[in-house]
Amino acid sequence: MPQKQSRPDTPDAVFKALGSPARLTLVRTLSEGERCVCDLVDAVGLGWSTTSKHLDVLRAAGVVSSDKRGQKIFYRLELGCVAHFIDCLDKASLGRASKRATCGCG
Repeated sequence: MPQKQSRPDTPDAVFKALGSPARLTLVRTLSEGERCVCDLVDAVGLGWSTTSKHLDVLRAAGVVSSDKRGQKIFYRLELGCVAHFIDCLDKASLGRASKRATCGCG
């Protein structure tokens, strides 16, 4: 049975939750599909406790949800738009060096 999750009150809560490289890695990993917490610990390369705290921040903002199956906890991305936004930013940063904005004032 899925655990109760809080929904983000504002975009501020989501952006704040994404304000860590470890949490961005978790979101990128979950954008590929549901994962067990043990897989997420490996993905971020941090300890169980630290990874769990990062997942709690993401869950509180409504970015991810979880459910317990036996002894394991599985996480899934709830806001797919977050993964698309991160992907968009990643692509934009790759092209930034070759594309410069120009001023149209003269």
